[in-house]
Amino acid sequence: MIRLARVIIFLGPCVAAGALHAAPDYPVAVGPTGRYLVDKNRVPFLIAGESPQAMIGRLNLADAEFFFANRRSHRFNAVWINLLCGSYTGCNSDATTFDGIAPFKIPGDLSTPNEAYFHRADQILKLAAKYGFLVILDPAETGYWLGILESNGVEKARNYGRYLGKRYGSFDNILWMHGNDFQSWNSDPNADPVVQAVTRGIQDFDLRHIHTLELNYLVSNSLDDLSWAPLLQLNASYTYFPTYQEVLEAYSLDISGATPMPTFMVEAGYEGENYSVLGNSPKALREQAYWSLLSGATGQLFGNHYTWQFIRGWKNHLNTVGAVQFSYATALFEPRAWYDLMPDQDHTVVTTDYGDVGTADYLTAARTPNGELVMAYVPSARTFTVDLSSVSRSVIARWYDPAIGKFVAIRGSPFANSGPHDFTTPGNNAGGAGNDDWVLVLEAVPLPDLAMTKVAAPNGAVGRPLAIANTVRNLVPAPATAGAFRIDFYLSTDKALGAGDRLLGSRHVAGLTGLASSTATTVVQVPADVSPGAYYVIAVADTGDEVTESNEDDNTLATAAPIQIRQPDLAMTRVSAPKGAAGRPLSIANTVRNLAAAPAAAGAFRIDFYLSADNTLDGSDRLLGSRNLAGLAPLTSSAATTVVHMPADVSPGPYYIIAVADPANQVAESNENNNTLATAAPIQIR
Repeated sequence: MIRLARVIIFLGPCVAAGALHAAPDYPVAVGPTGRYLVDKNRVPFLIAGESPQAMIGRLNLADAEFFFANRRSHRFNAVWINLLCGSYTGCNSDATTFDGIAPFKIPGDLSTPNEAYFHRADQILKLAAKYGFLVILDPAETGYWLGILESNGVEKARNYGRYLGKRYGSFDNILWMHGNDFQSWNSDPNADPVVQAVTRGIQDFDLRHIHTLELNYLVSNSLDDLSWAPLLQLNASYTYFPTYQEVLEAYSLDISGATPMPTFMVEAGYEGENYSVLGNSPKALREQAYWSLLSGATGQLFGNHYTWQFIRGWKNHLNTVGAVQFSYATALFEPRAWYDLMPDQDHTVVTTDYGDVGTADYLTAARTPNGELVMAYVPSARTFTVDLSSVSRSVIARWYDPAIGKFVAIRGSPFANSGPHDFTTPGNNAGGAGNDDWVLVLEAVPLPDLAMTKVAAPNGAVGRPLAIANTVRNLVPAPATAGAFRIDFYLSTDKALGAGDRLLGSRHVAGLTGLASSTATTVVQVPADVSPGAYYVIAVADTGDEVTESNEDDNTLATAAPIQIRQPDLAMTRVSAPKGAAGRPLSIANTVRNLAAAPAAAGAFRIDFYLSADNTLDGSDRLLGSRNLAGLAPLTSSAATTVVHMPADVSPGPYYIIAVADPANQVAESNENNNTLATAAPIQIR
């Protein structure tokens, strides 16, 4: 931040931005393409930062928490804080805090850190973590501290860095930044060695956090000083000219043998100050933001005259137009694939009327490689041409008003994704006269996403119908419509669909509009050859891949718990008879029971009754008669007295009566070994 006379502009309060996203899980790292940052869970991290540089030196903990709470409400997720703060960055000339705590026991001696000071700093960093902020922490900003670093020398500077690496290596929410208006990096031979010594000292003990560097105003990138390349993982662009130029230069930087390094806009014009050639109007602040994000930046920092140095009245300058507009930019980009956007540097997307490089009239555009998203920031009124074949499918086209964060529909949208199409900005935005900048947002008509959200079934029976309650939902809003598809239902021994699972049946769905659901009870047949046991029912939406979806990984759902597939189990539970006589009727009391639970009902079967010399059925035993049953419900019994006729040629003596349920195997049973029962004792036949 240039320390010159300020021109202060008051911007009245605005309503804070809307709903907040969950805080990222730190620390951050470089993402897989080398173009953006990710959090600990590999989720892309868009830096939406503020610049309260003087916080440690100027604020008590209560005021720091007040600031963090407010900035969180405006969707900020990062803060630039100077660990050491002197007069160059708004703190006391002797680098003490507002209440007189010095950073070093011996002033200017880096080898004598004061525990009370760094404990205060610890508390600020922990407060930032509480509110979900990444702290871009400058260990010794070079506006005030460069001379002190040089007077201490390389070894003390490195030991100071080691002290910091040990102390802060376990803090998750840190990104180290060195420099700050580092004007003499290329003119003072003693400058780089001591600043880099601090960096190396930190890295001796802390390899968890990435590093960046702010060089000089009026324009610079970290890698203008290539001696820093081995120490850095994030490039910082700094400019008071149109921001797209410096970000594009960093984005396009090709260092032999090096992978791409992500870049962010560390500093441009601050709200209420007059250093940028663009001025300090709300429109100028918007231009900085959208130019940066559409030129390949992984985010940017916002600054405000009152809050970077916490001068008198700063609490009245929190809900400013600049802060609110910054939140609108974050709200537009964050839910979209901003991390895949590639700047349209060769103008194959926006093909006409993009303006001249180096001017404030230049249109910046970017496209994702898959053609799902095209965005263009149009800083002034015009008609320009877009090649709609750069979009992968039919194109939903909308204007985004950066002054109020609202979309405006474009007549005729959606458009076919073919050929050139002229777009004309719709006049002044909600900012009024002189505010004619807009963002064109082109999105491929979204693909549907079919997801099974419910599968439930009762216990079933082998060879019997099974009613499956099921719901499928299109998770994507309109106009994402799914055409006709089918749902297949499988019987599986586990929750994972495999080659051995049995197809039970299907249902056909005519289609689903955006966010619509289809619920039904589908009756299928359990195959007759399925073994009884515990099974899951698995539903699979669009098994024929008839619908192209945005996510093919949520089409399958199993019942929450297994269901029981049962078979009936017929068992004779009672057989008794009185004494009998050859050639005479004999009354046999008998009971048969279906031991299986619902829904395993038994169909029609018969019971045969035999006369046997022992209690074991064999081929020599005489059939006396039968009784027929129409069926037997689960867990029910059938008792009867069946009258048979004793053959006249039976020899007198003791005999057993043996009853056999389902001798013809008309009923498939889970247990065929309990169908036979003999009387408890022999009866006398005379």
